[in-house]
Amino acid sequence: MKIKSIEIYRMPIKLKEPFVISLGAFDYASNVVVVIRADTGLVGFGECSPFMPINGESMDTCVVVGQYLAQILLGEDPVNIEECITKMDQVIYGNSSIKSAFDMALYDLASQQAKLPLYAFLGGKNNKILVTDYTVSLGDAQKMVKDALLIKENGFQAIKVKLGESCEKDVERIRLIREAVGMEIPMRIDANQGWDTATAIATLKALGPFNIQHCEEPIPRWNFMELPLVRKQSPIEIMADESCSDHHDAKRLIDLQACDQINIKLGKSSGIFNALKIVEIAEDAGMHLQVGGFLESRLAFTAAAHLALSSDSIIYCDFDTPLMFTADPVSGGITYDNHGVVTVPETIGLGAWIDEVYLKKLKKIDIE
Repeated sequence: MKIKSIEIYRMPIKLKEPFVISLGAFDYASNVVVVIRADTGLVGFGECSPFMPINGESMDTCVVVGQYLAQILLGEDPVNIEECITKMDQVIYGNSSIKSAFDMALYDLASQQAKLPLYAFLGGKNNKILVTDYTVSLGDAQKMVKDALLIKENGFQAIKVKLGESCEKDVERIRLIREAVGMEIPMRIDANQGWDTATAIATLKALGPFNIQHCEEPIPRWNFMELPLVRKQSPIEIMADESCSDHHDAKRLIDLQACDQINIKLGKSSGIFNALKIVEIAEDAGMHLQVGGFLESRLAFTAAAHLALSSDSIIYCDFDTPLMFTADPVSGGITYDNHGVVTVPETIGLGAWIDEVYLKKLKKIDIE
């Protein structure tokens, strides 16, 4: 099997309301879809959601860099994923977001060729229940309380709360939310690098009584050498996110004893190939993992769900952003029930794609 042609599409989708974190507010999911067509007639789909403050990429940069990657992959065997990944890395350093879309499409093709669902191709089993949380954006405390109550009323089994402002304001936010939703429903927090070290320690200590499962990325990613100190003093488990892009970061953080858990995102790791390496390192360390994402549609989150079935070490899922879209362009793929339970398709390959009619409406570039 050889790669015959590649298409790169711009796929912006408006959100129902702004998604706000300590790094900024976002009104659109500015996504890019990659379609790889093989000479056998098989078609692989991939998607990324570049997030400028985190991975330094935009829709525009992804489209430009994607053309370089596509040119080097034409004529290659998509089943030889490692060779394809090596060639992309030789073309350009970094650019993990657009590389993850190519990686996803390659895995879609390879698992279709093997006539296996992607999770089985990865060595996993569909033997556990995947449950996503739902996120409360950072903002006015009363609005956050209202949103948290709605999440609980809608049947979700875990609430994620964006923080990262000041100790006083963030503690008050959680106090008010807990008063409204009760202490039983699992709650996770995410500062998105918003605190300095002293603020992180003070805030985490103050939040200790509020039954928080874990805190994602409390301090700036560049300051990871102080993360062990934060972890040591925090009564809440620390989950590395922005400070852990790939398997090299994972090993460094584990060696430093800087975190209790790691959040894997395909848009940080450059895709499934490197994400599996993070999983292996974490398994060896006896560490639990979460699989999350940026503002991808159900297409990329279907790949994330397949990955989540590849290891018993992956116990948390953060797959809620497709539910925030004003439109759903995806055919097949994961489905959600009204309790946040995610069902993975049993079809061969990724099992998710963008309908041809919808694709024709999007701006695209052909490489053949």
